This record gives sequence, C-alpha cells and structure tokens, in this order.
Amino acid sequence: MSEKDLNTEQKILEAARVVFIEKGFEGARMQEIADEAGINKALLHYYYRSKDKLFEGVFRDAFFELVPHIVQLIKSDIPLFDKIETFVREYIIVFQKNPYIPGFILHELSRNPGRIVTMISDIGVDPQVFIDQVEQEVNKGTIHPINPYQLIVNMLALCIFPFVASPIIKNIIFSKKPGYFDQFIEERKTEASQFIINAIKK
Repeated sequence: MSEKDLNTEQKILEAARVVFIEKGFEGARMQEIADEAGINKALLHYYYRSKDKLFEGVFRDAFFELVPHIVQLIKSDIPLFDKIETFVREYIIVFQKNPYIPGFILHELSRNPGRIVTMISDIGVDPQVFIDQVEQEVNKGTIHPINPYQLIVNMLALCIFPFVASPIIKNIIFSKKPGYFDQFIEERKTEASQFIINAIKK
C-alpha cells in the first residue's frame, strides 16, 4: 500500500472514530464519515466496503493501542498492587479516548462473539502470569484468599461499566451535578484500583 493510501486510510479511520464517538455505531452513517474525512462516499467504499468493516478497523486500532501495554504489563514482574493500578489506569485512558469500545464489545458479544474472541486471541492475551502472581500472593499471606478469575472479571467490570452505563450515570446519578462525568472518570483511575486493592490486601 502506497504512502498516499496509508494516509487516506488513516484519515478515514480518524474520521470514523469521531463520528462513532458522537453517534455510536447504529447512528453513524457512511456519508457522515466521508464528509468528516473530506472525501467522497465512493472513495470511502473503496477502502471500506461497509460500516461494519470500518468499525472493525477503528476498533482494532483502539484495541491495539491498549492490548500491547496490557500484555507487557501482565508479563512483567512488578508488584501485584502496582500492576492493578497500572492496568486500571491504562484501560480507562483508552476508553476515554474511545468511549464507544465497551458498547461495541457488548454488542459484538451478543451478535458475533467469535469475532471478539478471535481478535483477542490473535493478539496473544494470556492471563496465566497474572493468575499465578495472585495465587503466589495468597500463599504468601499478603492478600486475602481470592479466586484470581473473579479478580480479573472485577477489574474489567469496574473499568468498563461507567462507559457502558454513561447515559444512566450522567442523567440519573449525576442529575444534580451536570458535567461531572469527566471528572468522575479521572477520579476513577485511582478510585477503582484502590477499591480493588483495599478489598484484597491484608
């Protein structure tokens, strides 16, 4: 692929990211993405035949921004609590930049779970190192006995849920604090990890 093609494709992906953030997957239109990218719809379809393919490209870009850091973090030998803090912070930062991802993951898991599983598997995510580390800390008596699988799911849920449920959080929970959501997410980078750590440490 030529440099011109690479630049055009990157411009399309960035335009799609903007439109998906604003409109969501269902609300986004290919014409809007073409307009945002400053190209005609025919050229957009030359690079991406469907909105589904385009969304997959945007998703992969965002996912590959996050996962290499997470894979490296999981494999590292840093202390468990530092690992939890970094994991939560990195996850939330990526979701701040790409708030449509959690909703897309849930949508895909109900519509086409094999694609998400394949994408994650292809990247080489292996939680076993983290699982072993948790079990070692339990055996040393530094943390309360906990099922490491439960811990992993709890960590993911605490990161993902505020983005999936943002309409409820913004309009119901924060109804008397308009505009607080962004500050809340910033605070959550430390609040969520400290909640997890305080729950397991002795």
